Amino acid sequence: MSTAVVIDAPGEHRLVPHEPRRPGAGEALVRVHASGICGSDREVYQGNRPEGYVRYPLTPGHEWSGTVEAVGAGVPESLVGRKVVGEGFRNCQVCDRCHAGDTTLCTAGYEETGFTQPGAMAATLTLPARLLHALPDDCDLTAAALLEPAACIAAAALKGNAQPGERVAVVGTGTLGMFAVQFLKANSPAELLVVGTRQDREALSRQYGATDFRTKDEDLPDDFDVVIETAGSADAARISAALLRRGGRLVLTGIPAPGAAGLDPTDLVVRQLEVHTVFGAPPDAWAHTVRVFAAGLLDPLPLVTHELPLAEFSQAIELVGAGDPKVGKVLLRP
Repeated sequence: MSTAVVIDAPGEHRLVPHEPRRPGAGEALVRVHASGICGSDREVYQGNRPEGYVRYPLTPGHEWSGTVEAVGAGVPESLVGRKVVGEGFRNCQVCDRCHAGDTTLCTAGYEETGFTQPGAMAATLTLPARLLHALPDDCDLTAAALLEPAACIAAAALKGNAQPGERVAVVGTGTLGMFAVQFLKANSPAELLVVGTRQDREALSRQYGATDFRTKDEDLPDDFDVVIETAGSADAARISAALLRRGGRLVLTGIPAPGAAGLDPTDLVVRQLEVHTVFGAPPDAWAHTVRVFAAGLLDPLPLVTHELPLAEFSQAIELVGAGDPKVGKVLLRP
């Protein structure tokens, strides 16, 4: 009997029998290989997700990989048997923002796999086939389960628009930070600095292409062209801005606690900094991620430290929030 995780309400979950939902017109049925857990899944379980960005009861799981088992009317049969990942935002494709490619800003309202729509912590997932991105036949699906957070950072890298030979930096050394290092490295920077709080992440940062590593308490330069912030704190945002030269480009991807003190607007104006933000990944970022992954320039596997069955969902949630430096990306396997 296949199963699925269902969160009925904050702090309450069950493992329930799962019946695949046959794909309707324009849909595909995917056999899930693995589903990742991130801080937002923990927010859903604890009840800390902002109102309007979760709908209970819910099967979570927005980071996933799998194989297409069946398709509905209007979907090419050639998709069956393909390894895939999928976009999470269920955009309307009709509003002005969707037409402009900014699908994460869809004006029809927020809908996302694993938050307001059934997610991948189940044996199968049925979703619009237009959200799927096909992967190389020989790819590692365990590694591919991390392409959703990678796509969010791809969106940041595209907005930062780092050019070959520029000096770039990443603030934050978690999963997102390590993806940022890899995307920036692919652009052949003259220098790639990583700033974090954990000295034990230096080796992995350098393995992914960093040329320098410093903790936030060390002396830091102030002449970088592009900085991507991934740590999710107001302090990290301020450190990121301080790393930039005049006219430099800053991309914020973390979400600090509500009410956190922000950047100094006077500093932003006087130094003429470009500030961009990312919440989710639009289609171009997904396509970029899949291309970089297929080219062998993105290596997610060293970030995976735990793989658990769906039945151990509660243990997985505890691992993600434990603050243990030995815990990286946690995957659930149906």
